Amino acid sequence: MNRMIRLLLAAALLWSSGTGLAAAQDIVEASDMVRGGMQAIQMIDQGKAGELWDGATPATRKRVTRVDFTGQVARSRTSLGLPQQRTWVAVNRQVVADPDADTAGQYVSVEYETRFTNKPEGTLRELVSFHLDRDRTWRFSGYVLR
Repeated sequence: MNRMIRLLLAAALLWSSGTGLAAAQDIVEASDMVRGGMQAIQMIDQGKAGELWDGATPATRKRVTRVDFTGQVARSRTSLGLPQQRTWVAVNRQVVADPDADTAGQYVSVEYETRFTNKPEGTLRELVSFHLDRDRTWRFSGYVLR
């Protein structure tokens, strides 16, 4: 996997104080997750959904193929045009109990309210999720547009 993408999507989400290095920790700052979510969405804006999937958590890559993920993203976004305005509205944390160790654990989701050029009369919600993997690194785990 491309080291730059991995750093952008996973390690760059958490910064240890003063060092600029990724911190693998359970406690995250909401502002770090908002920035990480924005980076993920901007990759989608730039047509880099495949690269986003490449850096995703193992559970995500097991659940949906790269082709299916990029196709779903393209189908949901193409008719909307470019984003005109995007504002984060919520950060949620959830712990999931699951027998599959790749799926179980901590999740953080960031929700954005977005206005697109081809839908000027209203906004849509974009939800970006991250999972704290077994190696204690936060990674992209999902994107939903509703």
